[in-house]
Amino acid sequence: MKYIFGIDIGGTNIKIGLFDDKGILLEKYSIKTNKLDEGAYILSEIASFCLKLLDKKSINKEDVKGFGFGVPGPVSDHVVIQAPNLGWKNLELAKEFAELIGFDSIVELANDATIAALGEYKEMGLKENIVFITLGTGVGGGIVIDSKAVEGSHGAGGEIGHIKVEFNHPEPCTCGLYGCLETVASIRGINKITEDLIDSGKYKTSLDKAHLNPKIIFDAAKNEDSLALETLNKVSDYLGRACASIAVTVDPSVFIIGGGISNTGELLLNAIEKAYHKYSHYGTINTKFRLAKLGNDAGMYGSAELVRGIE
Repeated sequence: MKYIFGIDIGGTNIKIGLFDDKGILLEKYSIKTNKLDEGAYILSEIASFCLKLLDKKSINKEDVKGFGFGVPGPVSDHVVIQAPNLGWKNLELAKEFAELIGFDSIVELANDATIAALGEYKEMGLKENIVFITLGTGVGGGIVIDSKAVEGSHGAGGEIGHIKVEFNHPEPCTCGLYGCLETVASIRGINKITEDLIDSGKYKTSLDKAHLNPKIIFDAAKNEDSLALETLNKVSDYLGRACASIAVTVDPSVFIIGGGISNTGELLLNAIEKAYHKYSHYGTINTKFRLAKLGNDAGMYGSAELVRGIE
């Protein structure tokens, strides 16, 4: 049996999955992300962990097919163009990790949202083209066409969070642009919409500006809180509008909604789909919407699939 490491590098933790060559997760681990000196020690600490695990499990290095990485930033030709949360810029990850691990093995990498898309795609057993949207601290995305994750020419394929959706009162985005989807559909964006609605004084609500997060807001929406329902409508409208724009470009069969905010469940999914139908071109009106299944493990699964797909 051959083994594969699926590695999802986050700003706080690094999730490491040990898979067999059929894509079955055997064990998973988590180590802290060491961001000292602009992330200079991250790869060496991952390599050290993997080598110790191989020794502990008595796995021969010849039986390791490869290492797949998901990184929080654009990737092109095995180079991390930029990962601000880690301090990386123009990092030749594949080359450096191959030297650190010390034996011949495949090293593949992709943007973290892209590989999460690939993980969900494989786990759901899909054959259709999909677009994956992850809603959390930011808004990310991934595209899978003909069973292949799409990175794009500059590593920016799937940067769905930076589609402009607000033109009247655009808020600044962390990317330097204004009115991006991330400014209205991330945790920060959802809280801001709710705060503005509270300040308007137009709605009776149980919500308190001092204690807001998407779970509290959408739980209130489930209980028919009128202000929370208005937040849900606004957020879903932005997402529906963005999905309609994506659909006439990619024409996916399925939009998969993931990330922590997607734990709202069918309430959010149905609201996004309803809004989508307002903006969709007739040729893409039948695109389906589904909730993600893998949660925080999607990145590990997708990273392993990067390696599995190479023969």
